[in-house]
Amino acid sequence: MDILLLLFVFVLAAFLGFELIQKVPSQLHTPLMSGSNAISGITIVGALLAVETGGELGKWIGFAALILATINVVGGYMVTDRMLGMFKGKDQKKK
Repeated sequence: MDILLLLFVFVLAAFLGFELIQKVPSQLHTPLMSGSNAISGITIVGALLAVETGGELGKWIGFAALILATINVVGGYMVTDRMLGMFKGKDQKKK
């Protein structure tokens, strides 16, 4: 029963996340990416706890969550840095 509830929450979160991101205007993507990085940081902490305390299945799911959240954080910072770099002047880019 617990796994069914967790699966339901996961599917609901994925659907709501997709619908929310799809409706965000392009001007707000950089602030949204910063918020996403904060949430993924929390996900990393939760994944580490799942790897540490979970059973065999929990360890594998926690490991997958850890890898995916880490990719999301690193990619988010790369995209944010690139977008902020577009607003720098020509003399600031040389530094």
